[in-house]
Amino acid sequence: RHQRGAKSGCLEDDEMTATTATKSTIHKIINITTASVVLASHHMMPMAMALSSSSAVRSAATSASATFARRMRVVTVPEDQWRQRAAEHSARVRRILAPGMTDVDHPMNSGLRRQRRSDAGTSSAAESWTALDPQNPIFNFLIEYYGLKGARGPRRLARWSPDPSLLLCNEDELDASGLRVEEREIHHHANNDSPMLDAGIFLEGATEDDFAGTLHLKGAMPLADGSGAVFSPSLFYNRFGDDGGNSSSKDKMKSAAPFQWYRAILTNTLDSEPIFHCHGLHEWAMQYHPPGADPPPSGKYQSHMPLRVSREVITEAVERRGIHCTHVDALRFFAPAAAPLNHHGSQLERTDQLRLEQKGCVHAHMDLLKISTRLQPFVDASLVADTLEIALRARRLDIEASPYDVRSYGLGVVPIETPEGREEYRRRQKELMQAASPIRERLLSAYDAFVGLAFDDVTLIGADRNPAAERFARAEPGGKPWRKNLIESK
Repeated sequence: RHQRGAKSGCLEDDEMTATTATKSTIHKIINITTASVVLASHHMMPMAMALSSSSAVRSAATSASATFARRMRVVTVPEDQWRQRAAEHSARVRRILAPGMTDVDHPMNSGLRRQRRSDAGTSSAAESWTALDPQNPIFNFLIEYYGLKGARGPRRLARWSPDPSLLLCNEDELDASGLRVEEREIHHHANNDSPMLDAGIFLEGATEDDFAGTLHLKGAMPLADGSGAVFSPSLFYNRFGDDGGNSSSKDKMKSAAPFQWYRAILTNTLDSEPIFHCHGLHEWAMQYHPPGADPPPSGKYQSHMPLRVSREVITEAVERRGIHCTHVDALRFFAPAAAPLNHHGSQLERTDQLRLEQKGCVHAHMDLLKISTRLQPFVDASLVADTLEIALRARRLDIEASPYDVRSYGLGVVPIETPEGREEYRRRQKELMQAASPIRERLLSAYDAFVGLAFDDVTLIGADRNPAAERFARAEPGGKPWRKNLIESK
């Protein structure tokens, strides 16, 4: 496994959805019935030592409906500190998304208007967000490709979460950041009495109201005494125990598999050689319609946008030297007539992504947002915002180099049908790669830290040996989504 600076956060102020435990299992794991605070007065060992303790998983003969006490070592984040960071994160996401957000009177926000009327004029952090504009060529890909629909989409990005790698820091590092280490005893439905094997981040003073728009409800363990909430990857994924038979080894491997997949994608992309001669022709391949061919199915995605060039120019640009697209997901959106023109294959498999994904790909930069949100809520919120910024920056180049006329949205034109335009595209592509590389490095470190906290080595090895069925799917122009185009023989 790659370990690229897993402690990077210590001192710093669909198609393949991550599969988690079933809702009933999750509720049994995190259902908190009571909580008491036990402050440790003795010198605390570094958090990493507590996390790396090895112990056989014990099974209990008691009913899964009973509650079990566990002393948990937590990193406590003072209320004033996390609230300030949450507010700053929300404001940053709002600034990034503001150009693409709809007005409250937009038809997509009818539910929000009804909610405001029912609340008799009251407002909250959750109600202040509106849906993204499905017509805006920069922001509509967040809806179409990444499922950030309605007001919930922007609100999800604006929710704050602490950096799990804090759990890998020692006391001196935490003290320097104004954090402290404590022991807490929590009662829950995990059927395991091994002490001190779980660890979490405790947000002091967090209340139920915060889950309306400030914090993620998923993964949160509000304490019954009202003192705050705990976020623990190991407890959420039940790393150190079983919950009365509801969370089997197979279930855990199934939960871990998507994270291992994205981890491999990040690793391989960082180690790849960049390609700078694709010139963004995937958008042109979507509109490729030579004489005698059927209309391209993907023409519908930007049908509201006029073309800035003729069909003849699109055909000439696509056929000039063919298409050098390494992004396997993009191939599904090509016009079928463009399939033979792709130098990397007219039909690809999902596993080809491990071989083809490369650090110069504009769409690979956009996918960093998808990969970061898969970790929520167990990811530093500032990293999610960084991936959002680089994704939108990549999308801008993507759409400005397309055959669409997007100047009415205040955007420019990169005329890749000309030598000058192709040179500009390469220059900006290289700039994007330089900006995205450190973000991709940080995201891989975040995955390293998360999987080490949430899953044991046996589970991770099993996940690699038993990948999800979606891993073995076929991509072809005009084809079905991954999950509906599985390769049965595998």
